This record gives sequence, structure tokens and C-alpha cells, in this order.
Amino acid sequence: MLAVPGRLPADREQYGLEVKWDGIRALVHLEAGGCRVSGRHGADYTRRYPEVCETASGFGLDHAIIDGEVVALGADGRPWFSRLQRRMHLSDPSPSLVHRVPITYLPFDLLYLGGRPLFDLPYRDRRALLDELDIGAPPFFPGDSDLMAATLEQGLEGVIAKRLDSPYRTGVRSPWWIKVKHQATTEVVIGGWKPGKGRRAGGIGSLLLGMFTGEGFTYVGHVGTGFTDAALAHLLALLEPLEVPRSPFSDEVKGRNRWVRPEMVGEVAYTMWTDDGRLRHPVWRGLRGDKVPAEVTL
Repeated sequence: MLAVPGRLPADREQYGLEVKWDGIRALVHLEAGGCRVSGRHGADYTRRYPEVCETASGFGLDHAIIDGEVVALGADGRPWFSRLQRRMHLSDPSPSLVHRVPITYLPFDLLYLGGRPLFDLPYRDRRALLDELDIGAPPFFPGDSDLMAATLEQGLEGVIAKRLDSPYRTGVRSPWWIKVKHQATTEVVIGGWKPGKGRRAGGIGSLLLGMFTGEGFTYVGHVGTGFTDAALAHLLALLEPLEVPRSPFSDEVKGRNRWVRPEMVGEVAYTMWTDDGRLRHPVWRGLRGDKVPAEVTL
């Protein structure tokens, strides 16, 4: 079940609030002593994040499915998506990397327990069952609490508002769940890059970004900030095999650009949309290997 972006609802007493964790969504399947971890689209994350099953083995549960978020905590105890990126594209990380960049699993919903599906139970009841299990689920708060201000003060991404009476609908992006961020972010699809100059000569200067619309793959701007040198080198290695001779965009994008098949999804922060449909002051936040391009629509 997915959330829609928006603002805190007017009838806040009908909602519970959770911290929006800056990580990757993951389901934990526990059955007959075994454990499997899967992503939003069914990708197997079990070997990618071995810590999750190591943690889940201590839950003492059988025949259960748990929904939650995989995060990488920094030294300050906050999730850092840039740190998680060092793990998220490796299907079988080395023990040394697992040791250097450990991840944490934060449960926030319970979908199946002891042979009983819980999808039709209201959110408040699923959360009550989850909290009774005492498996490290972060707390949720009354809808009229000041969690928004608290997360802003602590440098967290925002909150998720969930209707207390909402069932769980798999694969649905529902207004029953609303994600409220402190800074506007959006997913984008990479359609090419502008060659770099000066210190970036021979590599990527900026990425050309697009989203899918009824008119095709539409250009929404380019981003040249928010990268480390290592991130740019990594992106170049990933994009060069996708290079094509013609622009994938349905509208004209001027310049001596390099084009790629629109197969890689990333995330940017931005200040606003311009009147001509461009992202204003975008800053690169990283690749989103958990998203597919067709989901990125304008």
C-alpha cells in the first residue's frame, strides 16, 4: 500500500501519524522457521540485506508478513539515504561492507499473523497487534500531535498520516495514507546527460531528467548539484551501456547532449515547478533502485 503526497488533513483526529523514514520499503515473510525479504515489486532482498532476517529471527513469529522500511543510520542516529545507497544496488554485499554500512529494519505494519490475513482490519487494529509483538516498531502518534514540528527539528524527512479506519490495499496508492514532506522531492527518470567541463571534463556535467505523460517521455529539467565525484563516476559507468543515438524525450532538448534509454530512476529535491514545467533548483538525492520508470508520471 502506497501513500499520496499532500498536506496534513483537516480532520487530523481521524488519523495516526508516523515518521517518514528515508529508506527502502521492504516486506518480511516469516514461515516455518524461514525468512524472506522482498521489495515493492517482488524483488528478493534477502541476501541484499541479511541483517533483516537476522533481526527477524528474534521476533519469535511464524506465518507472519511485516511491512516496514530498511534504513541506514548515520552517527547521529538519523537515516541517511546516501549511506543506504552504498548497499541498495548490491545483491550480495561482502561481510566487510555489511559491517561498515549496517542497516536497520523499522516495522510499521502487520499484514498476516498466525495464519490470519489482516488486510481488512483497520489501521488502528493492525498497529495495536504490531505493538503487542514488541519487535521494535517505532511508535505512531495521534493525528493532532505536533510530530511535523518535531521531525523538522530533528532533521527528518516528514510524516505519514494514516486514517485510523483504513484497511490495507496491496499495490494501491491511496489517499488513506498521506506523505507530508518538509522539502519537496520527486522521482525522475534519467534520459541523458550534458558532458562536463573543467573539473568534470570527460564525465557527467549534469543529468537530463524526464517524466512520463500522455504525450510521452517529457523533459522536466537538468540537475548538476548534489553529486560527489564518486557518485558521478558511478553514474557514468551505469549510463554508458544505456546510450542511444537519439533523444528519448518527446519534446526538444537543446545542446550537445548524450542520450540514454530512460530506464534509471532517481530522486531530486527542488523548490518549485516553473510555469514552463521545469523543476526549479533541483538537487540530486540519489538513484531509486526500488522504483520502475513507468511509475514516474507528471
